Amino acid sequence: MNKYVKYALIGAVVVGIMAAIVYFLKQNSTPVELYKTETAERKDIINKVIVTGKVIPEDEINIKPQISGIIDRILLEEGVQVKAGDLIAVIKVVPNEQSLNQAAGRVRTAELSLNNTKIEFDRNKALFDKGVISSQDFNTLKLSYDQAVQELKNAQADYQIIRKGSAGGSVSANTNITATVSGTILEIPVKEGDQVIQSNNFNEGTTIATIADMSRMIFEGEVDEAEVGKLSVGMPLEISLGALESQKFDAKLKFIAPKGVEEEGAVQFKIEGDLSIPDSTAYVRAGYSANASIVLEEKKDVLSIKEALLQFDKDTEKPYVEVEVGENKFERKELELGVSDGIDVEVVSGIEEDAKIKVWNKLEKKSDDVN
Repeated sequence: MNKYVKYALIGAVVVGIMAAIVYFLKQNSTPVELYKTETAERKDIINKVIVTGKVIPEDEINIKPQISGIIDRILLEEGVQVKAGDLIAVIKVVPNEQSLNQAAGRVRTAELSLNNTKIEFDRNKALFDKGVISSQDFNTLKLSYDQAVQELKNAQADYQIIRKGSAGGSVSANTNITATVSGTILEIPVKEGDQVIQSNNFNEGTTIATIADMSRMIFEGEVDEAEVGKLSVGMPLEISLGALESQKFDAKLKFIAPKGVEEEGAVQFKIEGDLSIPDSTAYVRAGYSANASIVLEEKKDVLSIKEALLQFDKDTEKPYVEVEVGENKFERKELELGVSDGIDVEVVSGIEEDAKIKVWNKLEKKSDDVN
């Protein structure tokens, strides 16, 4: 009898050990909870790109001097509204000594040449009046005399331009810096006493002021090469300004750069859009940071699911979801997808509208230390 009791006890111990092993295996491989499910729903999906940039005037005009010199006076300030012809600054001409001496020398040379030609002209005129020389010879001498007179006038004008800034009695034509267009003065990068250089073929010259029409503003931004192919001139933009967060502005895409610029390893393309600013809007300043929302594609009332529900085949990389077919049992369904907004994606085919889709999650790993 003791032998049977002994065998029974050993059997009970073995069964208990096996039961414990099965229990721990189930505990380590069972999800923390049953998989949750979500259903597809119909909604509007808008695929849009957000472009960062700034708002600037459509045209900025740089006012440059017609002559080099020193800023004597600045009469206006930045932000002032001006009309074409308004006086902005006055330049005091400081002639170059070498150029001034050369110009004075040309005047003296022209005077000597004229005096000599005049003597010859007067002598031959008397002979012509007596009929001693022909009309052809006299006309040649008269031409030389007229040329000498003109040469002296040119030399004197050059001398006056170098010395005073103008060939006439008034120097205001060159030394007065006036607005060439109507608008707002955005910037005056010089101050009284600064030396300025005239604009010519070899030098762009010193900018005295920058003027722009603030009623004609554009949005300027950069688009990544992955998105630029989806854009076309004429597309509507919705502009939001960092300084005016409560307001949205309409714009229309008018320019897409034909050439990209590489920045930090990515190729960016410049875009521009005409901005519509209502009269009731607060003053929009040049250089405000802005974001442009561009709708690339829009679908109304389409079957959609959250992108987080998608899984992708390791070999084909095709998207699929797992649809519930029983309690905590799921079946794989491959999908054909449409437009996406980054959160929701259109389902063209693959599942029904009432399908329960698995919210897939990883199994929770148990501790390896078992006492």
